[in-house]
Amino acid sequence: MRKKTATRSQRAPRRTDSLSRELIIQTAIELLDSRGESALTLRALTVRLSTGYGAIYHHVADKSDLLAAATDDIITRVLSGAGMDADPRETLRHLALGLFDAIDAHPWVGAELSRQPWRPALLDFYESIARLLDALAIPERSRFDAAGTLMNYVLGVAVQNAANARHLADSDTDRATFLDTAAAQWAQVNPSRYPFVHEAATQLREHDDREQFLAGVDIFLTGIAALRQSSES
Repeated sequence: MRKKTATRSQRAPRRTDSLSRELIIQTAIELLDSRGESALTLRALTVRLSTGYGAIYHHVADKSDLLAAATDDIITRVLSGAGMDADPRETLRHLALGLFDAIDAHPWVGAELSRQPWRPALLDFYESIARLLDALAIPERSRFDAAGTLMNYVLGVAVQNAANARHLADSDTDRATFLDTAAAQWAQVNPSRYPFVHEAATQLREHDDREQFLAGVDIFLTGIAALRQSSES
């Protein structure tokens, strides 16, 4: 005997409150964080939000649009927590580290930025960096190069760090094991040909990605301080 199909009264009830774009984006972020980019489907959203496809399409065009909006939302959070009234140098450090941490916590953001490197929120990020460089009295002729260099460094390292994390997760290898293996290989190279690589093997095993990233930001800030001093002399 054929089973009866579920009646309308047996199905999960539809939501009765209004559905906002903000709620859709937040729900998408939760799906992305918990199960990865492949889990973000419009079908999954309709189930999670107890709604229909039409309500979703009223606010977003498709999955690509939703993923881009979720990425912008994460970057906007970094900007809103930067404290732009603080010391410009410290604010630059805070912005750079904030984006690094955000991409580390949400690796899918790094993948999306690789596909669309100039999202609207990222333009806001670039503008914030340029204003802080202006506040640090960086000469106008050097500001474009300085802002671009910092953006390239922050995004490049953060996105690569996220890609490494995804690779380790896919290969079921933890970071400590991966670094131990790489450090053992470095320790075995010919020290006369690769003296630095051989010497750095121990540091490779013990280094912290976040601290190393921030060290790079500080090197950049030392460099732009030299730009200002040269313009004043």
